[in-house]
Amino acid sequence: MRGYGQFCPIAKAAEIFCERWTALVIRNLGAGAERFNDIHRGVPHMSATLLTRRLRQLEAEGLVMRRRSASGKSWTYHLTQAGAEFLPLVGALAVWGQRWTRRELEEGEMDLGLLIWGLEYSVDPTAFGPKRHVLQLDVTDQPKHKRLYWFVCEDGSLELCVSDPGGETDIFLAATLRDLIHIYRGDLALAAALDAGVLTVDGPPRLTRRLPAWFNVGVVAATPPVAGAPLRQRPERDELAPPPGSPAA
Repeated sequence: MRGYGQFCPIAKAAEIFCERWTALVIRNLGAGAERFNDIHRGVPHMSATLLTRRLRQLEAEGLVMRRRSASGKSWTYHLTQAGAEFLPLVGALAVWGQRWTRRELEEGEMDLGLLIWGLEYSVDPTAFGPKRHVLQLDVTDQPKHKRLYWFVCEDGSLELCVSDPGGETDIFLAATLRDLIHIYRGDLALAAALDAGVLTVDGPPRLTRRLPAWFNVGVVAATPPVAGAPLRQRPERDELAPPPGSPAA
C-alpha cells in the first residue's frame, strides 16, 4: 500500500482504506461474506490474485483475521474490531453516493452477478416465518441459463440456488435486470414497481404482503437524492481534455 509520507492520522488511515477495492472488500465482509469465493462474487471485476493480496494486506494491518472453515480444508475471513470500525465509513460513503452520485445506469454497470449477490446478503429470510418458503426470481431479459434464481428461506437462513431446489415454490417474481437494479438501489419503490407492472409477482396474498419485509430496503436504498441535485452522467471524452492553451493541452 502506498503511503502519503505524513504522520497525520487521516493520512495513515487513508493509506489503508483508500486503496482501490478495499472499501468494497470491507463492505462484503461486513455484509456477511466469509468464504473467498463469496467475497469475490461481490467484487467480480477484481482479479482473484488481487483479492488474495488485498486480504493478506488487511490481515497484516490487523483489519481481517482468517479462521479454518468447519471442514478444515479452507479458510474463512472475518473483520477484526479494527476492521469493523471501518463499517460506519463504508455506510457513510454509501449514503453520500446515494444522495449525490446517482446517474443513469450504463451497460457495463448492469451486473447481474452483483445484483444476485447483493440480494443474497441483504434480504431478510425471516420475513415469512421459520417454515420453508421458496421465491423464484426470473430476470426476464437475460439468457435462458442466467434467468432463474431461487431463494430458499428456512429457519432464519437463506440459501441461493441456481437450479430448482425442488418442492413447492411459494412466490414468483419477474422483472428486467435494469428494473431490478433500480428497485434494489432504491431508485424505484417496491410499491410503485408493482403498481406499474415493472415487477410482476405471483403468490398467495398472505405471503406477497410480506415482500417489503423480505426485500429489507435499508437506510441507503431509502435515502432520497438531494432535491435539485442533477442526474449525473459520465463526462464525454472531450470534457475530460484540458482546455486549449492550458499547460497540459
